[in-house]
Amino acid sequence: MLAQQRIATPLGPLTALRDDEGLVGLWFDGQKHHPGLLDAPEAAADPLFEQVEAGLAAYFKGQALPQDLPLHPQGTPFQRAVWLALLQIPAGESRSYGELAAQLGKPGSARAVGAAVGRNPVSILIPCHRVLGADGSLTGYAGGLHRKTALLKLEGLLQ
Repeated sequence: MLAQQRIATPLGPLTALRDDEGLVGLWFDGQKHHPGLLDAPEAAADPLFEQVEAGLAAYFKGQALPQDLPLHPQGTPFQRAVWLALLQIPAGESRSYGELAAQLGKPGSARAVGAAVGRNPVSILIPCHRVLGADGSLTGYAGGLHRKTALLKLEGLLQ
């Protein structure tokens, strides 16, 4: 069963998509790699979407991201490994693409890690915004660098 719902945030609306196992996607309008028009009904009342919305509302008020939401992003085994590694980066901390590659036992694959990070289908909740360039620079963000900057400021990583 697929269902979708729009969720308002201070950084713009998100489209959430779920299946029977969990949250499949969470995309900003116009985000790179957005799947486009989704072939899924709009959910009237859905407990998972209510949890996502409440968790994001709390996050934008300064609380931690929810850790207990069932996530079910679709991707290659390598992409899923990268997305799991992103979930291990605490709020207020960052990692470089090279550090993530080394953590995954694949030193030298920073570009492949970067490609997988860029394809993260669950914005904010899988915190790809916490990945920076090796020199600490704000590298790309599929939802736009202005959103990445805002998220990092919210988490206290940027002034």
